[in-house]
Amino acid sequence: MRDPRPLATPSTDGPPWTRRHFLAVSGGGALAAALPWSWNGRGAVDWTAVVLGSIQDGGLPQAGCYTDRCERARSDPHYVASLCITEPSSGRAFLVDATPDLVRQMDLIPGDSFRERAARRRPFEGILLTHAHIGHYLGLALLGREALAIDRTPCYCSARMADFLATNGPWSLLVEEGRLDLKVLMPDRPMRLAPDLEVTALPVPHRDEYSDTFGFVFRGRSRSLLYLPDIDRWDAWDRDIESVVDAVDIALLDSTFYSAAEVGGRSQEQIPHPLVTDTMRRLGHAARSGRTVVLTHLNNSNPVLDEGSPERAAVLDAGFAVARAGQRYAL
Repeated sequence: MRDPRPLATPSTDGPPWTRRHFLAVSGGGALAAALPWSWNGRGAVDWTAVVLGSIQDGGLPQAGCYTDRCERARSDPHYVASLCITEPSSGRAFLVDATPDLVRQMDLIPGDSFRERAARRRPFEGILLTHAHIGHYLGLALLGREALAIDRTPCYCSARMADFLATNGPWSLLVEEGRLDLKVLMPDRPMRLAPDLEVTALPVPHRDEYSDTFGFVFRGRSRSLLYLPDIDRWDAWDRDIESVVDAVDIALLDSTFYSAAEVGGRSQEQIPHPLVTDTMRRLGHAARSGRTVVLTHLNNSNPVLDEGSPERAAVLDAGFAVARAGQRYAL
């Protein structure tokens, strides 16, 4: 009989999870189709997406940066890009990317119930990871034995990301100790996280030194949200970004650089990201016609971070929003 579960669910019960075990599951045809999506109305709650941070992996201030922008941020730090999907009354929360700023970001998740869960070592219903660049998974270390020491928690990611975590320390220790329960997401296959919350992983082209890269579409009872903090270029994707944004209500998108002049003599081919000016050109109609298009994952060099800059004014005048920790979007 075909396994009806939407995922491969590597177990950490019994022997430690190893590369051999991972390949046996993910390569042996055990990944099954996602459950069909339909509302059953039972246990429906109001999910909220909370922005936990909006800065590129290096943070703001960034190491070795002494510009006016970084100096101001030393007394008003901006956190690395991350998201939480939460239901405050119950304390249930799904973390999207685990950043080096995780300790302070957890304080932004609303509700006493969440804090009670965290104090019991199970803050998250699940953790979803986009890829293996430093701003997106290093925070997992803060959940391990030396710190919070979380109880067994599902960790949703690509097959390659799961393999990386399972076979490289210190992440492998989180798996072997049963703290992370790796669950492989099937690309472009909706998966239900709760009776009234689903996620679909979208594969995107991005530097893949250790893993491939996902964006996520979350759908609640009323609204949908695209979270895509990293991609090389919009025209390198095998789908049309305008169509993807048109299919959701809210889109938080990679906006690392405003212009190519920011890379400081380095080739942008080494650190490819779509320019904000290109995103504005492609998605200006969507931003003006009712879609909430939000710029996130901003580099410390990006002038959009400056409240009074002409670049920020141009972004806002075009109908776009700029992400900042604490923003909330109802789903």
